[in-house]
Amino acid sequence: MARLGVNIDHVATVRQARRAPEPDPVHAAVLAELAGAHGITVHLRGDRRHIQDRDVEVLRQSVRTRLNLEMSGTQEMVRIALTVKPDQVTLVPERREELTTEGGLDVVLNSVQLKPVVKTLHEGGIRVSLFVDPDLEQVKESHKVDAQAVEINTASYAEARDEKAREAALRKLVDAARFGRRLGLEVHAGHGLTYGNVRAVAQQNELTELNIGHSIVARAVLVGMERAVREMLDAMGAR
Repeated sequence: MARLGVNIDHVATVRQARRAPEPDPVHAAVLAELAGAHGITVHLRGDRRHIQDRDVEVLRQSVRTRLNLEMSGTQEMVRIALTVKPDQVTLVPERREELTTEGGLDVVLNSVQLKPVVKTLHEGGIRVSLFVDPDLEQVKESHKVDAQAVEINTASYAEARDEKAREAALRKLVDAARFGRRLGLEVHAGHGLTYGNVRAVAQQNELTELNIGHSIVARAVLVGMERAVREMLDAMGAR
């Protein structure tokens, strides 16, 4: 069964709405781990719209499972990662205008730029994953630039309008995951997964980790973080 990584970005979103000291994403991470989360994910964006530098620094000291830092491959972010030393960096595309990450990295188009970034992070002792769409060429190129893992974008599956489209998106996801595993990559998945749609993805043997944020944080607003995480683990079939 896949591990659950809890993305706590939107705890910080609530805090930043008032520039207040609470809710503290570090506290959310502690509660998520107590509830059984296998890892904590945060995205440090260039515009610092939610997670702040200090959050990442304190999380590095407090997370007891695995800290996964999502970030763009800029010099600024690479420098921060090499200083903070998360367990893993997941490189993602980033546009200032987007509400949230809109798609996977185009590794094929940007391999020349990505390869030295991956190499630098590896030399710093940091595991590297690339967030990509469920496309075989993108997975293949991720292997070529020496990433150790890929996170398959599940947006097409999560946003499917009917059962036929959902099944087609799931097949495409599974094909990409199997291909990644054959190449020796660890395969994760995430984006748009909810309590209602996660089970079919979590049951795929090729996937070792699911990263889920908005759905868990939205539920936590109503029932608390620990219960929200336990309910997601139940929805995944992980308990």
